[in-house]
Amino acid sequence: MENNTSLQQQLLDAGVHFGHLRKKWNPKMLPYIFAEKKGIHIIDLNKTTEHLTEAAAALKQIARSGKKIMFVGTKKQAKEIVTECARKVNMPFVTERWLGGMLTNFNTVRKSVKKMQSIDKMLGESSTAESLTKKEKLTLGRDRDKMDKVLGGISQLGRVPAALFIIDIGHEHIALAEAKRLGITTFGMVDTNCDPNKVDFAIPSNDDATKSIAIITQFITAAIAEGLAERQAAKDEETDDQNDDEKEKKAQRLLEEAEAEGGRGRGGNRGGGSNAGGGGRGHGGGGGHRGGGGQNRGGGNRPGGQRGPGGGRR
Repeated sequence: MENNTSLQQQLLDAGVHFGHLRKKWNPKMLPYIFAEKKGIHIIDLNKTTEHLTEAAAALKQIARSGKKIMFVGTKKQAKEIVTECARKVNMPFVTERWLGGMLTNFNTVRKSVKKMQSIDKMLGESSTAESLTKKEKLTLGRDRDKMDKVLGGISQLGRVPAALFIIDIGHEHIALAEAKRLGITTFGMVDTNCDPNKVDFAIPSNDDATKSIAIITQFITAAIAEGLAERQAAKDEETDDQNDDEKEKKAQRLLEEAEAEGGRGRGGNRGGGSNAGGGGRGHGGGGGHRGGGGQNRGGGNRPGGQRGPGGGRR
């Protein structure tokens, strides 16, 4: 509860509760209006806190699942804040002009981004840069800067984002319409002159004051950063588990190899003994032959007279 109280106090200090003049109000914002003071509607900060917390939790979940969230704020007061916050969490952003079809005609927009990247490559390579004239370099540089101004924030975006965080849903009505058409989840700061039903997660707040935009955007960014950190931690844990499994498998394999090696060694020794025995038998055989040789020689030494009678008997 303390966190909510301190958050409410911060929102109050930032002027998040100041709405538009009564004559500019949208009746659908009635549930979020606390009172009217000097012709200006005051937003109920209890509702703001509640909706902001809910939106932050949903965005944290989207970031944790590894999907992209696009920040949209082309108002003068929002540009710097949106650029800084989106870069902090490495998310795409649009702070200049919303190009018609940036989401619904995403493939064509990607072609323009690729063209910008190829110009970068050309100007970056010394061999190509040297072959260009000064005027060509200047023209390419201007084209690139013009593209970077509008497309720089989405240069790393490979596919349509999963969610849009919009600073002023009335001002960014084209972006909102495109997101609705594609079924993209929308989050937005909604002032008293807008219809909160147009976005999936409406955050009733002052969308004109720089301080108000900053506190809401920073709160959202912190939630996204938390989601990304959890995702990274889960990945690291998974890697550790895999490494442990691999280590176990490796140890098991080494153990099996060692056992197999030991088995082969014992079998080899037994085989060696039988061979030796065979060798002994071989020598014995050799002795037999030699004995035979001796008998032959003995026959040769006998005198011829002894064979005579045998010859006579035949």
